[in-house]
Amino acid sequence: MKLNNINIKQRMEHYNAVGLSVALIEKSQISNKLNYGLLEAGQNTKVNNHSIFSACSISKFLTAMLVLKFAELGLIDLDEDVNKRLKSWKVPENKLTKNKKVTLRNLLSHQSGIIDPKDSFTDLNPVIGYPSIIDLLEGKTPYCQTPIEVKYEPESDFYYSDAGFCIIQQLIEDVTEKPFNQVVRELIFVPLEMENSTYTTAITESERVYFSCGHNKDGNLVEGKYPIYPYPAASGLWTTASDLSKLVIELMNALKGESKIGISVNRAKDIISPQGDKEWSGLGVFLDSSDEKMEISSLGWGIGFQCMLVAYPYLESGLVIMTNTDLGVHQLKGIIGEIYQSLSF
Repeated sequence: MKLNNINIKQRMEHYNAVGLSVALIEKSQISNKLNYGLLEAGQNTKVNNHSIFSACSISKFLTAMLVLKFAELGLIDLDEDVNKRLKSWKVPENKLTKNKKVTLRNLLSHQSGIIDPKDSFTDLNPVIGYPSIIDLLEGKTPYCQTPIEVKYEPESDFYYSDAGFCIIQQLIEDVTEKPFNQVVRELIFVPLEMENSTYTTAITESERVYFSCGHNKDGNLVEGKYPIYPYPAASGLWTTASDLSKLVIELMNALKGESKIGISVNRAKDIISPQGDKEWSGLGVFLDSSDEKMEISSLGWGIGFQCMLVAYPYLESGLVIMTNTDLGVHQLKGIIGEIYQSLSF
């Protein structure tokens, strides 16, 4: 896989993109790493292979991989009522859950009946502090002021939902009796050697040499420099292009029966199989085509950051692009889209 006919430095100048990191995957290995620009506008620290960006909603792909690991261990079932495993909070029963229950499968594919309340799930406000997931789901924090409940019959429609992934996070914490961050570290980060990946509540002065600051479409720093989303399973991952590539490669290897974290071929196929009646919705990823050229993707877009993960699991190829600039347009309409369009096999 190669990038053809694109001058990335020039296109970054055109879009006011401050920093950018790219990892290419071929034959289930990272084949190239490309880094451009700065961690912070006006400073001199350059983006490198260890530079950490906010992955925003690409966090959901990692969460899906974690759920598959737990399903493999027999600790959860993708198709059972999540209330059977939830202890600290339950999905409220109503007439919409009479025939269909909320399951991990429909939560991971955004077809659970959960709709995010308007203006919810914003970035962390240091004055308010870090919310508990239970308070979030009960509508008791400024980050989510409406209790979460089923708003349409599960599996009858699609609504992209951060709240759904907060439910998944609480279920994992209830099952393991451990913080979500710790579980991910033990079962994903360590075995896959994702050494530059973390969930953080605050970035210390000593860490700033590694972390990218967020910038707006004009290339100016966003308020607070490091917007943090206090919903780890949904959007809290900070990582590098290389580390994300390791997660993509783990999926490719699992499909060949060579998983490092213990996901079977059938479980891996679950992730890239159409869910419900939405042929483009997998588990934590989106799908295009179903043959050997299948493309899976995940997009991250938050304050000051945009990123994109694209993989062709049966071709064992992929691409991860991370930027520390919110261009104000969909990824495919900015520099990320131009890099994606320049791909060739």
